[in-house]
Amino acid sequence: MKKLLIILGPTAVGKTDYSIDVALRYGSPVISCDSRQIYKEMTIGTAVPSAGQLSAVQHYFIHSHTVTELYTAGKYELEALELINRLFEEGHETLVMAGGSGFYVDALVNGLDDFPSADLQLRNELMRRLQEEGVEALRLELKSLDPESYAAIDIANGQRVVRALEVCLMTGRPFSSFKSATKKKRDFEIEKIGLTRPREVLYDRINRRVHQMIDEGLVEEVRSLTQYRDLAALQTVGYKEIFDWFDYQEGKVSAEGWTPTSPGDGPVTTLDRAIELIQRNTRRYAKRQLSYWGRDKDIRWIEI
Repeated sequence: MKKLLIILGPTAVGKTDYSIDVALRYGSPVISCDSRQIYKEMTIGTAVPSAGQLSAVQHYFIHSHTVTELYTAGKYELEALELINRLFEEGHETLVMAGGSGFYVDALVNGLDDFPSADLQLRNELMRRLQEEGVEALRLELKSLDPESYAAIDIANGQRVVRALEVCLMTGRPFSSFKSATKKKRDFEIEKIGLTRPREVLYDRINRRVHQMIDEGLVEEVRSLTQYRDLAALQTVGYKEIFDWFDYQEGKVSAEGWTPTSPGDGPVTTLDRAIELIQRNTRRYAKRQLSYWGRDKDIRWIEI
């Protein structure tokens, strides 16, 4: 039977190199399952595979869309399934998928119910609260209404929190309940391999990777995306912190008028402080990824 092998794990664990090795073994391309690497305008801050890695095997869903296009897990489910079925028809027996976006993996594996249309009045009210109260207040409300979504999404991403909370308040159902209650049948076998490292090793890799991103030009990349900063795609760890630093440099925020994204945070007054926050927020995200996947008994875990 045809098989889809999904390589998943927390950010910076080493999914790219591992998936390329496995793909070469099976003569497969690598199908990316990352909700940020799809955007062609975002490279350094999303840790897109290097030119050498991209040339080693064919990659899909890398720099395939634009930040100006609203992209969802439901859309990924449809596009990824279409690609997978085509590749199987072309003669592949085993395909390799790699990524760290848990909601996208779930969409592909289990399918999603149709999400309700946006309630623009409610969304505008939540966006107003986001600006006035900060993301902390909204994400605590989301944690109360939908702990599963709280564990799954990047809760430093204000717009993601707003969307999940909007669905909870509008429907009276948890945002996470819109994953299909009945698992959709796929015409191929699915095997999930989770990669882990000792916590201190993973955190060290995260810290070093952030410094590498800075060396590669992350600040310049973020500056080039200023016109898009309010779009959902840019509400992402590694970009938000640099934008906050820009705002302080330009006198747009002060210590008195600062709304912290986490208790105890002050304005981002230096690049060093932005780097510290990117490292911290990325470590927190990795921890949430591991917590989310820890409930999935179908994952075979490998420590690398």
